[in-house]
Amino acid sequence: MSVAVRFAPSPTGLLHVGNVRLALVNWLFARKAGGNFLLRLDDTDEERSKPEYAEGIERDLTWLGLTWDRFARESDRYGRYDEVAAALKASGRLYPCYETPEELNLKRASLVSQGRPPIYDRAALRLSDADRARLESEGRTPHWRFKLEHTPVEWTDLVRGPVHFEGSALSDPVLIREDGRPLYTLTSVVDDADLAITHVIRGEDHVANTAVQIQIFQAVGGAVPVFAHLPLLTDATGQGLSKRLGSLSVASLREEEGIEPMALASLLAKLGTSDAIEPRLTLDELVAEFDIAKVSRATPKFDPEELLRLNARTLHLLPFERVAGELAALGLDDADAAFWEAVRPNLSRVAEARDWWAVTHAPVAPVADDPAFLAEAAALLPEEPWDLSTWGTWTGAVKARTGRKGKDLFLPLRRALTGRDHGPELKNLLPLIGRTRAQKRLAGETA
Repeated sequence: MSVAVRFAPSPTGLLHVGNVRLALVNWLFARKAGGNFLLRLDDTDEERSKPEYAEGIERDLTWLGLTWDRFARESDRYGRYDEVAAALKASGRLYPCYETPEELNLKRASLVSQGRPPIYDRAALRLSDADRARLESEGRTPHWRFKLEHTPVEWTDLVRGPVHFEGSALSDPVLIREDGRPLYTLTSVVDDADLAITHVIRGEDHVANTAVQIQIFQAVGGAVPVFAHLPLLTDATGQGLSKRLGSLSVASLREEEGIEPMALASLLAKLGTSDAIEPRLTLDELVAEFDIAKVSRATPKFDPEELLRLNARTLHLLPFERVAGELAALGLDDADAAFWEAVRPNLSRVAEARDWWAVTHAPVAPVADDPAFLAEAAALLPEEPWDLSTWGTWTGAVKARTGRKGKDLFLPLRRALTGRDHGPELKNLLPLIGRTRAQKRLAGETA
């Protein structure tokens, strides 16, 4: 059977780097196996699900290049969930419960105070028809729990290895709310079964859910997928990430921090693995290197400073064609490959190219600390056309005339030509500045 995976976010907030790491791992796993990648919006939480978040999910994945082969939306499948729920009720695996949230909280607190796990006591199974009729006459509407088999649940996890749960140690999960709406524990299984998902790769916070959901797969007659539970990503301090809090959102990294998609993908693909973190320019490179067996069980930490360093290293390798659109969006419509190759070694974000565009194409106030020396240098400027050899030819002549060398030779020229002490190699900048501007700046004029 062809490999089929899914990324199933809830559109209840902005995707953060932890969410996208799971999307990326699923996508790489599918592409490595020649399988398909499903994007499914788990949007049955109608109070918190928002269209703008759904659009944001698609925008973030598209920006990263994580194209999907199939698309589904849980809110389109309520009829199917009702069918499955009816079948589970008829088989006795789904049973009505009438406790209020307050009553359930008291039960949990009592069990915890006794040092016992907060497992539902199945009191609802002991209700008679008359009891249920009385409760409903009082205005109580039942929620519905799945009756677990008290048998061992085992699977071999692609990350955690052999996993074992005792069914008797698990609490019967609520699958249908009082208002009739299905919960994630049911809808996810029905979707995975109906859409023939072969591998479920998700965070380790779902390990206990998996033990429950395996029994639900078996009850609905669905093939149980292979599971892989990845350690959850934290921030650099070890704190968990949250969509509600907007922690390290992909949108902010893209729009506010100016991060390149391949820098983020290169980092997230390697965090928590035995591979070195190096810049990659294509997702195909990451696919070729991917192996889920490399994922460690240790908690990976996401450090924005590491991402920024990797972003700079990525930019230093990107060809002009890959950034032309970004440069144009910055208003640098006339930027060409020569300009990009001149300035990219000094950038950590593409937006910083605007500063060097101003140096090469706009008036600059020179720093003319040594007018006599600069005048001698100006007199030796060669005629145009200029190319990458011009800087060496010119500074060689200035050195021979003045006897200066090293910092005494180069720093005054840099400060006059660019107004700065540091920057890209002047052999690359000089042809972009041009002879007219260079001559005026050497004379101390703003040009």
